[in-house]
Amino acid sequence: MADVTILVGTTKGAFLINGGANRDGWTVRGPFCDGWPINHLAGDRATGTIWAGGGGDWHGAGVWRTEDGGASWSLTRLTKGQMDDWAANDADFAEMIGWTDAPLPFADQFHQIWSLGLADGKLYAGTKPASLLVSEDDGKTFQRLDGLSDHPSAESWNGGAAGLVLHSIVADPTDPKRLWVGISAAGVFQTEDGGASWERRNRLSNAEACGQHHHPAAPRDGEVGHCVHNLVRAPGEGQLLYQQNHHGVWRSPDGGRSWEDITEGLPSTFGFPIHVHPRDAHTLWTLPLNGDSIGRFPPGAAAAVWRSRDGGESWQALRDGLPQAACFFTVLRQAMAGDRREPAGVYFGTNSGSVFASTDEGDHWQEIARHLPTILAVEVLDRA
Repeated sequence: MADVTILVGTTKGAFLINGGANRDGWTVRGPFCDGWPINHLAGDRATGTIWAGGGGDWHGAGVWRTEDGGASWSLTRLTKGQMDDWAANDADFAEMIGWTDAPLPFADQFHQIWSLGLADGKLYAGTKPASLLVSEDDGKTFQRLDGLSDHPSAESWNGGAAGLVLHSIVADPTDPKRLWVGISAAGVFQTEDGGASWERRNRLSNAEACGQHHHPAAPRDGEVGHCVHNLVRAPGEGQLLYQQNHHGVWRSPDGGRSWEDITEGLPSTFGFPIHVHPRDAHTLWTLPLNGDSIGRFPPGAAAAVWRSRDGGESWQALRDGLPQAACFFTVLRQAMAGDRREPAGVYFGTNSGSVFASTDEGDHWQEIARHLPTILAVEVLDRA
């Protein structure tokens, strides 16, 4: 059985945490990607190739790639950063960093790669500000999908606290032309023609049952709040989706055409990540935080991952092995993922630099890495 490798994106590069075939004896390697901020990673189970997307005001945006398990990395730069301006005016600095004045394909159109997704042999990349790119040559070159950028609603999109970011790219393995994306704070969008056209998918299933809310991110006007934090698709033939929103956890049985509130039973309406079981469409995990303006840490400063076995109808707090006193970390929107083993493993990273792992679907947890930089993303490369 092949190894399980946890792919970790941080503010100071990418890290790879290997647990072998038995998911134990975890070892940490890194940092990779020259210390770039890495917002998200993706791994190809078939080839072992890993991509890491990130950047920022200094570096510009880019996608790194390794085909040898992290031994060597290549970079596809996509937009310019402040370092390009410095290098253009300082020959010594340009020589020091190996800079050339070769044009970059997207000039200064966006500042960061925020998310990555694989579907039907293509690599997709979400940007900040929000747009969607696609590569058909393993990340060596990218094109923008103008159908999303030119959506009639685009002028009304508003950024969340992290800016206007396209953070979730969700593919349907049963139909390679069907994709969903989540944008903060513009909502969920779906394409059924490979990205040529898009429809907004934010309607409430029962607007009258949602009551009245005063929070600016709460549902209103017949739609779930547009500040979606994370979006996942359940396994199987259907189009069952779940999302963690700025204001609640939601389920859609019909590909986002309507959404049902499944927050009841959780200690808070606020959180960032959500993860669904690789084989059971009704088992999912989330990590609620106490609120957007009162600290964004676990309620009561006691960490818990909450699991549902019935599609969000009921929830159970899972605390064994997690800190239960003076716990003030945050788990960000892309910092929870899982493997495909039996039982399924679940992993999350914190802004305080720890990675926690459960190899029994959340019943027990252990800290497998600590003292990393601020963790922005966790993904899993499981080649079994």
